[in-house]
Amino acid sequence: MQREASILHLDLDAFFAAVEQRDKPSLRGRPVVVGGTGGRGVVATASYEARAYGARSAMSTAEARRRCPSGTAFLGGRFAAYRRTSDVVMALLREVSPLVEPVSIDEAYVDLAAGPAHDLSVDGVTALARDLKERIAAATGGVTGSIGIGSSKLMAKIGSDLDKPDGLVVVPPGRELEVLHPLPVTRLGGVGPATAERLHQVGVKTVGDLAAKSLPDLVALAGRAHGTGLYALARAEDDRPVVAEREAKSISQEETFARDLTDLAVLGRYVESMAARVGARLRAAALSGRTVTLKLRRYDFTTLTRSQTLPQPTDDPRVIASIAHRLLAEAGTQGGLRLLGVGVSGLSLYAQGDLFAVDDDPQPDEAVEDEPAEEVPEPVTAESRWWPGQDVRHDELGAGWVWGRGLGRVTVRFEGPRTPPGPVRTLAAGDPALHPAEPPEWRADAG
Repeated sequence: MQREASILHLDLDAFFAAVEQRDKPSLRGRPVVVGGTGGRGVVATASYEARAYGARSAMSTAEARRRCPSGTAFLGGRFAAYRRTSDVVMALLREVSPLVEPVSIDEAYVDLAAGPAHDLSVDGVTALARDLKERIAAATGGVTGSIGIGSSKLMAKIGSDLDKPDGLVVVPPGRELEVLHPLPVTRLGGVGPATAERLHQVGVKTVGDLAAKSLPDLVALAGRAHGTGLYALARAEDDRPVVAEREAKSISQEETFARDLTDLAVLGRYVESMAARVGARLRAAALSGRTVTLKLRRYDFTTLTRSQTLPQPTDDPRVIASIAHRLLAEAGTQGGLRLLGVGVSGLSLYAQGDLFAVDDDPQPDEAVEDEPAEEVPEPVTAESRWWPGQDVRHDELGAGWVWGRGLGRVTVRFEGPRTPPGPVRTLAAGDPALHPAEPPEWRADAG
């Protein structure tokens, strides 16, 4: 824990929904739900207007539809647009300090003490945070974030959650327990539903209640590692450093899907295709690797990785695919996957391999470029090309986005982030003048 309030935590407010409302002016001020739009879909983010009706993250989309009024926009999500906006925000954070630790696409820690001679008094960091919030809103077209600043990651994270949305809370050094102890125990990162239930059963409702428990009591309740961690957090003891993001050296391939996929057979074909390309790139570079990694991005855009390390390096796509298949089966596809990736790390210039393996890939040089995996053939109709929220462009009507589809038709609203709310047109789903498009550009100096 620092002596100054020098750890900043930024949490962008209802981020996916905020980007959608920025890019779609007809949705500003209206309920917006982003996530899976199919029968088994799950909510990734709900705008604050939708939250007023009870919609929330991780709720089934079907339940959110029951709660929200007619006219609520249920959108499939556009990760490219979110990533582009996130990159703008992360670049602004790195202007404040070289030590920035992204936690997710919409959340990061910053070590202000590593920055260029910042005033780390309470007044100084408050002024810095206000300026940062204004710069983020200006650079992103109005996306807001809540900031917490404290003497540790714990207190910064607590602070950013105390006054959402668009909040700013600085926890002065020495007042950590005053802020922390009245809060529900579920505010601590290590307290999930199961742990909270056990704590409630022994009368622990607030962080202060938790702090009153002895270390042996918490170890008996939650196990040695978890109990010891809870004991420290209840006392605001947190010395975790801010660690700048580092990329591991690896060769990988990934595919982003236009809609959530849950079918293991379909996903398995993507695995085979990506493993083949990773193996070809390894061979072309005369490399092999010991660790096979599967990357998953779920319906709520959280990214998970699962890995297995081999006793010896490999460049065999069959070995890579076999491990990736098993990792996928173990991770599961609950809620749907937006992205799937296969990679190999722990690289070296030597591979023992299987001396008796048959080379099923006699022309590996055909796939040495760093390009997207081949699209796995799926039954496609004209209508299935389109999904709610998707960016499109019509040769005559211009840029817009998909409001809905059905009965062989697609409904498009033609508008963009710098236009007034635009007109709606219903077109044939197979209209040759209608095309998928990249997200609209947003620049603070445009227009």
